Amino acid sequence: MRRVLLVTLVLALGVTTALAAEFSSLEERMSAAEFRAAGLDKLSEPELASLNEWLRVRGTSQGQTLGDSRAGFRDNTFFGTGESSSTIEAVVRGEFRGWARGQVLTLENGQQWEVTDGSLVAQPTAGMRVTIEPAFMGSWLMKADGYNASARVKRLR
Repeated sequence: MRRVLLVTLVLALGVTTALAAEFSSLEERMSAAEFRAAGLDKLSEPELASLNEWLRVRGTSQGQTLGDSRAGFRDNTFFGTGESSSTIEAVVRGEFRGWARGQVLTLENGQQWEVTDGSLVAQPTAGMRVTIEPAFMGSWLMKADGYNASARVKRLR
């Protein structure tokens, strides 16, 4: 009964094309081991599709709500910086070894950020948490947990 209600609710709400283009499913966000450990491999295809649809409409990604999905991009406003002012907390995909100018870091939520200034050499770490926050004149600063360094970054995707 819950599943039927959830599917009906999800279908009733609908999804905009823009959100559909930016959404990444649980299968894309999680490793195969994480997917199995969470028991998601036991869901039927319709159940998994329903869960992904629910996440697309209401879910969050590492502390970032879907309403913040444009964070880091210019919104083409005339006044102010033209940037969204949301702080983003996420995990770097793969092994983190630091950053250097020109390097592109991909986050677990699918965002890609290019380092435009700054460098950091770090111990190789999987699952490094980073915070990206608005800085002066519309720029963005990335900080890695446990390190006293930041990098100026710009969002690519």
